[in-house]
Amino acid sequence: MFGKKTTLLSLWQETAENFYPERADFTICRSLGAEFADHLMTSYPTLARRELGDAFSTMLRRGKWFTLSVGENSPNQSAKVWLEWARDIQYRAMYDKRTQFVKATKQGDHDYAAFGQCAISVELNRNADGLLYRCWHLRDLAWCENAEGAIDTIHRKWEPTARDLKHLFGNNVAQKVNGALEKDPYQKIKCRHIVVPSEYYQTGKKFNAPFVSIYIDVDNQHVMEETPSFDKIYCLPRWQTVSGSQYAYSPATIVALPDARLIQSITRVLLEAGEKSVDPPMVANREVFRDDFNLMAGGITWADIELDTDIRNVIAEFGKSTSLPTGINIRDDVRSMIHQAFYLNSLTLPDTSGMTAYEVSQRVQEYIRQATPLFSPMEPEYNGDLCDMTFNKLMRAGAFGSVYDIPESLQGEDVQFTFESPLQTALGQEKQGQAQAVAQILLGAAQLEQAPGAVNVDVNGMIRDAISGSGAPAKWLRSEDEVAQIQQQNQAMQQQAAEVAQLQQGAQTVSDVANAAQSVQSLAGAA
Repeated sequence: MFGKKTTLLSLWQETAENFYPERADFTICRSLGAEFADHLMTSYPTLARRELGDAFSTMLRRGKWFTLSVGENSPNQSAKVWLEWARDIQYRAMYDKRTQFVKATKQGDHDYAAFGQCAISVELNRNADGLLYRCWHLRDLAWCENAEGAIDTIHRKWEPTARDLKHLFGNNVAQKVNGALEKDPYQKIKCRHIVVPSEYYQTGKKFNAPFVSIYIDVDNQHVMEETPSFDKIYCLPRWQTVSGSQYAYSPATIVALPDARLIQSITRVLLEAGEKSVDPPMVANREVFRDDFNLMAGGITWADIELDTDIRNVIAEFGKSTSLPTGINIRDDVRSMIHQAFYLNSLTLPDTSGMTAYEVSQRVQEYIRQATPLFSPMEPEYNGDLCDMTFNKLMRAGAFGSVYDIPESLQGEDVQFTFESPLQTALGQEKQGQAQAVAQILLGAAQLEQAPGAVNVDVNGMIRDAISGSGAPAKWLRSEDEVAQIQQQNQAMQQQAAEVAQLQQGAQTVSDVANAAQSVQSLAGAA
């Protein structure tokens, strides 16, 4: 598995050198103090990657960015209270300073932006009293998919010190590690962490879990730990995959890589042209000077002059040019392409103030089309996997109390996560725009029914077609049978109200007649 990804390391190295220089150690070994970006002429590609990587955390993990639900089922009040309480428990557990969640996701976001994937482990610490998140270098991992296309086997190279191995595994380390503790406790030892489905790990032992976690001392050919695992430990979100490969790619850097090389070359040419413009090289007569001229900015070729001639007649400057508009225009165009390649033009919601409902709907739909390729893969495979793995570990560790304290309506339900993101906000705005459009359709139909020629139009059919054509959800429309039944009920109620009004009017008439007769009798008696 590691051998097959050797050529992929070369691609990642090239990508890192242009967009993520501090991570460019896939095929080379860097020493401490080495400069990361001394080979770059401009930092714009690196800044574009940095802005996209920083945007992931600020837009997808801001505040309490996830909520718990149970799918399509609507939980009752006690279930809602428990889900909100569990969300708060998980949020505090994830953002405890010992978990290193922010550090791991920060590194993972930039790996995801540059290489289209990252590797974050979700574990309990060795004391089992808290979570632990760590982001690992993609160079050190290799994985494969099963027949259904899901990652189920993961290998990670690891070089801890002898002291760390002893601290983590105690007496289960090899004997040579104990000897190294006395001579060189900081000696690095090659190890391997493997996560494999338990059905494939046939050693005669039984593991009552879907996976097995194995730590191996490769240098000493010694198995230090074999433990069952209910998940694959590593969260491996993948941005864009192609058939036939278990590794993903970043559509941002793959598209922008030619532009990144081009803008480096353009910047070098512009810098050199600018230097030559203010400090041009010199050209000399071949009869006096050598012909191997130094044509760099400020360059000059020296030679002995034996002829009796004036130096001004044999040496001169190359022509100067103080205007470089063409190169600058090309550079600006390349910057614009890199800006679009990193989706930086799709990170902000459109301003919809002062627009009609239709204009708001169209602008929001346009934003959703642009933002979906960016946010859609991250929510289920990145944030979703992190939250699912964390919730399951906390549940098994007893962080949510006894399972008997869970409301009965939630027993056996599959807890799902929903996330706060600009995409979800845009979807909410789209629903608002659709609701406003439906309200306008109904108001227009109410005015149409009172028009003189309204009898020539099937108003109900027109309303249904107009609402369906506005993009409103189908569940907003009642079925035709329900509408007919409601209309019949309304007609019956109206008829009943008319009869009651008629009876009241008749009773009032009888009362008026009786009062008039009484008045006549009173007048007659008085007379």
